[in-house]
Amino acid sequence: MPAEHPLVLLVEDEPAQAEVIAYNLAAQGYRVETAASGDAALDLIAEAPPDLILLDWMLPGVSGIEICRRLKARPATRHVPVIMISARTEEFDRVRGLETGADDYVVKPYAVNELMARVRAQLRRTRPAAVGQTLTYADIRLQPEAHLVTRDGKPLKLGPTEYRLLLTFMEQPGRVWSREQLLDRVWGRDIYIGSRTVDVHVARLRKALARTGGKDLLRTVRGTGYALGGS
Repeated sequence: MPAEHPLVLLVEDEPAQAEVIAYNLAAQGYRVETAASGDAALDLIAEAPPDLILLDWMLPGVSGIEICRRLKARPATRHVPVIMISARTEEFDRVRGLETGADDYVVKPYAVNELMARVRAQLRRTRPAAVGQTLTYADIRLQPEAHLVTRDGKPLKLGPTEYRLLLTFMEQPGRVWSREQLLDRVWGRDIYIGSRTVDVHVARLRKALARTGGKDLLRTVRGTGYALGGS
């Protein structure tokens, strides 16, 4: 599945529930990784942060609530939506989960269709192109379903990699992406290439965006990576 498809990490220690959820996520077109313990989840997240995490509260090892707290405290993972899944039904527990940083809280037992709807709602906020929304920034317009990019109303011809780079930047304008994060998002974590490749393709994207005129909107952050716009 292409790397631009959202990656969902499912952290669930009950095999039957994990299998059902993973099946439904894949049917929605998402890439899926699973972890059955808090420690395994943290290892996967450290390797490459997913686009969304479905996180059970009660886990072997590190608890879901502690994982959520750690993720929301780190700049590299603070933006990743977390949907907490729990058998805890008390209002106190729901409030605690949300105050720890969870973006949503789902109580067991739940309807799978409702859970998928909540996943889509969170990704609509952080990965709008993945759900077909047109993206705009300044005078650039990207229509993911038509695979069409224009600047100041004029069509831009982009290679597949440059297109995926621009899509990544436009989904979260102002966010600074490291080269490693871009490698994972644009090329996929199973592709082993050097970070210098990112610089080459960003330069190509910058050149393509300049063909219609207008200011250079791509920002190089020394020692870190790249961003679209921002200061």
